[in-house]
Amino acid sequence: MPTTRMTMAQALVAYLKQQYVERDGVEHRFFHGAWGIFGHGCIAGVGQALQQHPDFRYYQSKNEQASVHIAAAFAKTKNRLGTFACLSSIGPGATNMITGAAMATVNRLPVLLLPGDIFSRRNVAPVLQQLESEMGQDVSVNDCFKPVSRYWDRINRPDQLICSVVEAMRVLTSPAQTGAVTLALPQDVQTEAYDYPSDMFEKRVWHIARPEPERAMLARAAEMIRAARKPFIIAGGGVLFSEATAALARFCEQTGIPVGETQAGKSSLPFDHPQNLGAVGVTGTPGANIAAREADLIIAVGTRLSDFTTASKTAFQNPNVRFLNINVAEFDAFKHAGLPLIADAREALLQLAASINGYRIDTQYAARITEWKRRWEEETDRIYALRHGPPISQGEAIGVVNRVSRPQDIVVCAAGSLPGDLHKLWRTRQPNGYHLEYGYSTMGYEIAGGLGIKMADPSREVYVMVGDGSFLMMSSEIATAVQEGYKLNIVLLDNHGFSSIGGLSRHIGSGGFGTDYRHRTDSGHLDGQNIPIDFAALCEGLGARTTRVRTHQEFAAAVEAMKDADRTCAVVVETDKEQRVPGYESWWDVPISEVSEIATIREARANYEIAVKQERHLEIPAPASTHVEPGPKE
Repeated sequence: MPTTRMTMAQALVAYLKQQYVERDGVEHRFFHGAWGIFGHGCIAGVGQALQQHPDFRYYQSKNEQASVHIAAAFAKTKNRLGTFACLSSIGPGATNMITGAAMATVNRLPVLLLPGDIFSRRNVAPVLQQLESEMGQDVSVNDCFKPVSRYWDRINRPDQLICSVVEAMRVLTSPAQTGAVTLALPQDVQTEAYDYPSDMFEKRVWHIARPEPERAMLARAAEMIRAARKPFIIAGGGVLFSEATAALARFCEQTGIPVGETQAGKSSLPFDHPQNLGAVGVTGTPGANIAAREADLIIAVGTRLSDFTTASKTAFQNPNVRFLNINVAEFDAFKHAGLPLIADAREALLQLAASINGYRIDTQYAARITEWKRRWEEETDRIYALRHGPPISQGEAIGVVNRVSRPQDIVVCAAGSLPGDLHKLWRTRQPNGYHLEYGYSTMGYEIAGGLGIKMADPSREVYVMVGDGSFLMMSSEIATAVQEGYKLNIVLLDNHGFSSIGGLSRHIGSGGFGTDYRHRTDSGHLDGQNIPIDFAALCEGLGARTTRVRTHQEFAAAVEAMKDADRTCAVVVETDKEQRVPGYESWWDVPISEVSEIATIREARANYEIAVKQERHLEIPAPASTHVEPGPKE
């Protein structure tokens, strides 16, 4: 067998260059390069390999965690058909990526992590940045990646790479198992040469399958839908990943069944689709949450059914509610004792539509859906039209950005109070126009994620909406966007602290303790004047063309002007965190101290004890009727 002598690192880069994926007959390059920061644990191995392969581009991030966020956002925008490798040195460079790894795995996004590692030959240990273990010499900080990775391996000999990279690709390209994949690379092994089989470096195309539903389960699913009087669909991120938006629209139009969208599933339908009731769950709209509460059948499509979606198991109150879970992942399909329809979302919806031809919800339910939708559009208009302050309200800021953006543009956010308000208020018009990292809700994701989104689709304007708390966590990738020539539109809302957790603090009786950016006073607490942070200067210093505004009119003009700029821009505006978008027909379980000397906490605990009684053990199946009547037909 012909061989090619290469270092392990050279072989790795050469292999990654040749990996492609294919779905529906369309081929995509899988790895679009590597992000990272060079250190002594990777500069001589992977670094020199990348230097020899300029067609596998190296991108320089400013923070290793940001590298992973960029790659994950890119992968999400590509519907998981492309990603990046992320490299780091050993020690802190590696552990900086752990948060990003967890984020990618929670959100089922393919990212390849290549942290440098300690010497495999051990004789020079402890090397710089090595955390020694008294229990053994095969432990390093990279073992911390194990619980947050879908696949993990340490390449202790150069020939091990041959087997490991195939397993890595198997996981990265799996619709059900994908997430962070970590290959720990000892710095000495990176530079060792081996005679690799030449066919290892030939082009390989990995087929992304669309598993079809099993016939017997499809028949049972159709029976459940036909028997339902008030079915309700929850559209999750799997709808977008499987490119099932058109199939979902046809299914809803055929049946009249309404839809509520999760954070990951928002933009599954246009906001003005007749069956789209908008956001569902803790950050949901009144109509979607009432429909969920009364539903006798929940059709969950491509969702993990997290606590925000289920309102901590209080969302579904019909005593006979049943679940039909369409998911490519068996783990999610079995949740809530549901009927597991393990299949690709698009294929399942198409086949279900054919199986229930003639079924349609009754006119009374349809009329309620129309009314719920009308009322929500009026409520959104009301919030958009607020002229509060200054400081302006967050809701009206969202309205301005939504109005200025084009249908094809993308808004990105991740943490704070913004995600909840965006989930309710943002009017999506095209698939993937709403990009929220809410599986892990990672503070600092927004700007790095925005860069990944823009790289995945440069034709769409990207609006990064970020609060001051997230901005201070990680603003460094403004410089990277400028360096690489990718334009971002950054809207920075300054509310002097952690608005979301501050609101929660007040709700649980703690009065916002420790959540504002204030000076410490003689009381010992942070309850003095607001810290005067110049966010505009920070943005300007990192390379963004920045405008500081105060009034609604100034803000609207600045956002409008930003749209036509040719480089990364930022608009900084102060918002009033006390002028909040309400919650609607929902609750979230945040346990409150059972005993306390503070009266407001005791009061909040009393309310909590009432609300928590609404939680249901949905893992216990609803009783099945002994006689199933067919549902109404049109």
